[in-house]
Amino acid sequence: MNQPADKREVVAPPVILEEHGDVLLVRLNRPDRLNAFNQELHEHLSTAWFVASRPEVRAVVLTGVGRGFCAGADLRQPPTPGELGYRTLRHTFNAHVLAMNALAKPVIAAINGAAAGAGLSLACAADIRLASRSATFVPAFVDIGLVPDAGGSYYLTRLLGYGRAFAWLAGGERWSADEALRAGLVNEVLEAEALLPRAMAYASNLASKPGLSVGLTKDLLARAARLSLAEQLEAEVHAQKLAIEDPGRAEARARKLNEIAAGRTE
Repeated sequence: MNQPADKREVVAPPVILEEHGDVLLVRLNRPDRLNAFNQELHEHLSTAWFVASRPEVRAVVLTGVGRGFCAGADLRQPPTPGELGYRTLRHTFNAHVLAMNALAKPVIAAINGAAAGAGLSLACAADIRLASRSATFVPAFVDIGLVPDAGGSYYLTRLLGYGRAFAWLAGGERWSADEALRAGLVNEVLEAEALLPRAMAYASNLASKPGLSVGLTKDLLARAARLSLAEQLEAEVHAQKLAIEDPGRAEARARKLNEIAAGRTE
């Protein structure tokens, strides 16, 4: 009599990477925990940023599997005590935010559900935020006796302004997608089935822009908050030099000249 073959449980990775041409789709994949972070998810997301840094990737879409975008840290995990805990924050959430900021390409957050705590901060670190109509946004920090981290205080001040950012972060109010849109936290609100296609189309469009223009624009806007006008003007000169010298710019200019000659532009 034949013995049944051993059945091995297939464990899905906590982060799923999909390459769609020059767009990298990054899916947080702990749906039973609303994609809350544990150590394994941190490790896999670090790998995702490494993949995203490859030159063949021109844009990134970050989303969650299931009902949540990211619920922040998984509170079921035992807390890391003392100074080790602070170092862990530096090497996990902070490392993700710095990696997103350092990417010379756009990151689009497709916020499919709840974004809370450090998960909210992660969404704010993206360059563009698109939200499902069912998405919710919860600062969460103060309600468990903590302060905003993972860049939340940095990005939300810039996105909302000091007064609104303080009132929201200190009050801990839950926002709907429409409230987030009115506040300027997200760029668009879409029906659930339209969210990911819109995010991918948005990313594909940005990925198609010639040369270094999109990445350099991202870098210039990041610098603008901390530089004087004179320093920002000089940064623009330096960025423009890099843009002009890239071969992609010459090809784009030649195409545009051909279109003008053919009468295909206004």
